[in-house]
Amino acid sequence: MAANHSDVDSPLTFTYKEVDGLHVLLDVYLPPDDVDQQCSQKHCPAVVYFHGGGLTVGNRQSWFPTWLKSRLSARGIIFISADYRLLPPGTGYDVLADVKDVIAFVAGDLNVQLDQKQAGLNSFGSRFRVDPASIGVAGSSAGGYCAYLCAIYAIPKPKVVLSLYGMGGDFLTDQYLALKTGSFLRGREVLDPAQFSEYMYPFDIIPHSRISANPRMLITRLYLQLGVALDYITGQHEPSLSATLREAIHTEGPFDEALFNVTSDWPATYLIHGTSDTAVLVRESRTLHSALTKADREHSVGTREDPLDAIVQFLYRHLLN
Repeated sequence: MAANHSDVDSPLTFTYKEVDGLHVLLDVYLPPDDVDQQCSQKHCPAVVYFHGGGLTVGNRQSWFPTWLKSRLSARGIIFISADYRLLPPGTGYDVLADVKDVIAFVAGDLNVQLDQKQAGLNSFGSRFRVDPASIGVAGSSAGGYCAYLCAIYAIPKPKVVLSLYGMGGDFLTDQYLALKTGSFLRGREVLDPAQFSEYMYPFDIIPHSRISANPRMLITRLYLQLGVALDYITGQHEPSLSATLREAIHTEGPFDEALFNVTSDWPATYLIHGTSDTAVLVRESRTLHSALTKADREHSVGTREDPLDAIVQFLYRHLLN
């Protein structure tokens, strides 16, 4: 169900799925009707954006990329920002199910629901609908991981991926697996696990959260500090997946490849990652870059000098291709 809006900066909000009474939402930002765009009749490209927050905090409005939304809207591209279930109590399997479902909804039922709400839209945005064959994905940090999952599993497969310092390019590193006894993330203090017992396994039932508020802001850092992030992503605590991987790497040596199945149909990808990032190490994007190169997939590695319009042009070109 959507609220009625007539402002370019006000989204239409829809429930794209319901799980155990939880409504999982997305916001749709329709371009202005007078935008100069190259849509085929009313059906236009769309970009689905996934927020960051280490998979443990945030929602579809958190750390919102206004620069991206405004530039895509100016080109007649529908911008969609989606929630997904957080860890804990969710796991990466819930995140995977959500990102697959959001792409299926955008490619299918969203247009039907937009049609149903057309009378309440007044004149704003009334002619825009999603072209299901022209959907892209974008995400920052943990949202980059969501975008990668879409590239592998979503139907329809997105035509283009934008990753802004995305996590998940290489989980088999000390960043995820090693116990840290000193400061490791932006000089911040070591956390006391006893202060976060409700978010530590084994835990009681934890309410689903869609707000960026403490203590969730610190959970991912705690999991990284303890070297157990993969236990919470996979839900594999007994035995600990992280401990098993640490032992395997210690006895057998580093694994050769990332955890990605980069195949010949991987979408065109734009990677942006700062070399001084201590939360998501640049190695993650470099590892994915290497895998994409080996698979001979088109991709671009951005730099801090890249103009924002060049990034959007990459998306635009592949969406319309």
